[in-house]
Amino acid sequence: MPIIKHSQFIDAPVDNFFDLARNVDIHIKTTAGTRETAVAGVTQGLLEEGDTVTWEATHFGIKQRLTAKVTYMDKPKVFVDIMLKGAFHSFTHKHQFMEESGGTIMIDTFEYKSPFGLIGLIADKIFLEKYMRRFIISRAEGLKMIAEKLTS
Repeated sequence: MPIIKHSQFIDAPVDNFFDLARNVDIHIKTTAGTRETAVAGVTQGLLEEGDTVTWEATHFGIKQRLTAKVTYMDKPKVFVDIMLKGAFHSFTHKHQFMEESGGTIMIDTFEYKSPFGLIGLIADKIFLEKYMRRFIISRAEGLKMIAEKLTS
């Protein structure tokens, strides 16, 4: 099961950044490259523990839907979402936030299991893990840019 871990320093207060990271509208802005939009569940504003959201996006030229649920939240330190339905066999995405040097360190830990058994494992090694790592990093950089623009 691949685990992608990425840390990002953001020059913004942890409380503000935590809210940006769980904001559906901001998520849509930071995933413009995949034309991601919320189509069911919470479709705007802040996600809370117990909320679900269904995302529609284009990955690898294919329009896909994925439903995730926020299963845990400890404001402003951490929230966790899991996939309920979608292209993966399963995933858990842990978002951690730590105050440091007047800013915030965000740590994304994305653990997933590909579908299709051995074929999925081969896809992980050839392209999927790299693709997901780039996606996580791109979203973190987008969040950083928005947060720092708002606090400057």
